[in-house]
Amino acid sequence: MKPSKYIDHTQLKPEAGKEKILALCAEAAEYDFASVCVNPCWIETASEALKGTDVKVCTVIGFPLGAMTTAAKVFETKDAIEKGAEEIDMVINVGMLKDGNDEYVINDIRSVKEACGNLILKVILETCLLTDEEKVRACRDAETAGADFVKTSTGFSTAGATIEDVKLMRASVSENVKVKAAGGIRDKETFEKMIEAGAERIGTSAGKKLI
Repeated sequence: MKPSKYIDHTQLKPEAGKEKILALCAEAAEYDFASVCVNPCWIETASEALKGTDVKVCTVIGFPLGAMTTAAKVFETKDAIEKGAEEIDMVINVGMLKDGNDEYVINDIRSVKEACGNLILKVILETCLLTDEEKVRACRDAETAGADFVKTSTGFSTAGATIEDVKLMRASVSENVKVKAAGGIRDKETFEKMIEAGAERIGTSAGKKLI
């Protein structure tokens, strides 16, 4: 796989307006990234801008806290897909995981996966808030629920991706589930180390610089 296809070119800042979203899409088309990742209100703008390319439109669900109800996440997912989203990155319910309520966590992810159908679902663990034991449990819950990827971070909490977390996540799921590293990946050396550690997708706002 060529390096550019590892990248989900990302712009999730709340203050980003249409101009920034269009610039993101233009860069993604020019560099042939895997996807652009945008907030749900920009899905239609991104879909229109990327027509005729093979760059997918990815969006975030339950972002950035993951603490809304499952029904709200399912509605948000269906609405996003209707508007043109082709990949979904959802945030787990961190509090429920930390309470040991794996049944809730699995049902939350599974419900979103059912709404996704055949589209790729990436599950954001927010690793900076979890112990290693909780990271392993979150990975296993995500796989049980049918996730396609486990993802390190939103990039909006206390820290982003680490090499150690990517290695731990890779070891905690079967080959049926891939790993996405996101949060703080801004230079080529870190990008390459994340891939070596087992990441098959990289979420970054610095895609142009990395390639």
